[in-house]
Amino acid sequence: MTTPESLADRELVLTRLIDAPRAELFRAWTEPELMKQWFTPRPWTTPVIEVDVRPGGASLVVMRGPDGNEIPHRGVYLEVVKDRRLVFTDAYTTAWQPSGKPFMTAIVTFEDEGTQTRYTARVRHWTVADREAHETMGFHDGWGKATDQLEAMVAKL
Repeated sequence: MTTPESLADRELVLTRLIDAPRAELFRAWTEPELMKQWFTPRPWTTPVIEVDVRPGGASLVVMRGPDGNEIPHRGVYLEVVKDRRLVFTDAYTTAWQPSGKPFMTAIVTFEDEGTQTRYTARVRHWTVADREAHETMGFHDGWGKATDQLEAMVAKL
């Protein structure tokens, strides 16, 4: 008999205190023109972002590498709490159609902490192997650099 994988074994987390109001960070996560400015770690870009920010709303994010190769990511929002929380997954695509291979569910939260916002990106994977693959792909470095870019962009809003 196999032991069930714990949630902690399938989760990656990035937390940062950012000197910006929750509302600005939420906007940066929900307005395509803002997302394009920070969403992928440079030299990658995000030329296409289409979001329907509501529970059940679909999203399409196309990331372009320095070699011109494009990687599309489709998903659906599961929960949207304005200025506080976004939950989305790649387990579904448009209109609640199951994806070919679910990989993750992301929970992004924005919490007041003094004059700053505690920004947390929690990514839950279906399996330990998926979490390990995401970590090997560079989760900490990539999401960290993207968060640096997010922080620099909201400072200018």
